[in-house]
Amino acid sequence: MKVYDGVAGFANAEGDVLGTSDWLEIDQARIDTFADATGDHQWIHVDAARAADGPFGATIAHGFLTLSLLPPLLNQLYRVDNVRMAVNYGLDKVRFMAPVPVGSKIRLTATVLSVTSLEGAVQSTFESTFEIEGSDKPAAVVHSIVRYIA
Repeated sequence: MKVYDGVAGFANAEGDVLGTSDWLEIDQARIDTFADATGDHQWIHVDAARAADGPFGATIAHGFLTLSLLPPLLNQLYRVDNVRMAVNYGLDKVRFMAPVPVGSKIRLTATVLSVTSLEGAVQSTFESTFEIEGSDKPAAVVHSIVRYIA
């Protein structure tokens, strides 16, 4: 894990490769819980019998479920100490490139694309890639923005 000391320490992080998270298995219980939380009960996510005959051969994770795992997986890679708070500022780009079948394991690799100094803060853009174990194609590539307030 990379540790940065405050806004000043993170101000020079541009270009840093943060590394790779642990693998996380995407099981049906997680998919079902996400479906309940969002109201998205499309059969390709929650109906194992129907999905077995569908285009992916099994249920798949919601793309937004994969995206929602960005903060906890990024938290395995780095932290910025001695700040008042961090705020998710938004997303510049999200691409869902491959489905994540139930039972798959995913992990995250991230790089700091840019860091911009603001008054009493810094704003950073990260490029994060969700890998699927055993797949040549990533599940998603995301450009996310975080602000750290001194």
